[in-house]
Amino acid sequence: MPKSTTIYWNPLSPEQVGQWQPIPGLENMVEELTLSEDPDSGEYTRLTRFYPGADTTAFGSKSHPYPEEVLIVSGRLYDYAFDLWLESGHYASRPPGELHGPFKTDIGCVVLEISFPNRR
Repeated sequence: MPKSTTIYWNPLSPEQVGQWQPIPGLENMVEELTLSEDPDSGEYTRLTRFYPGADTTAFGSKSHPYPEEVLIVSGRLYDYAFDLWLESGHYASRPPGELHGPFKTDIGCVVLEISFPNRR
């Protein structure tokens, strides 16, 4: 089955605030909004929003056994694993197993993630 499709809409508009879901364990710091997904392959595209002042240091770095792509849509995010402030427009294509995070932001940040859980 292919990824889900939808007509044009603006997930960043104030009218969509109720569509965002808190990420378990990161409530009041980070939330997500799935834009499309393929239930067969597990592939998904989502937005992750970090609130101003969010800091995931207590949760440490993470990695996963599949590739993903990330694009900083707005704001800025510090990635401790790379000792780098990621600004709007920064992009990465992460290979499986790449260590990233923890993260912090001063002004908030929106990240576009495209993940491929069944690809190794």
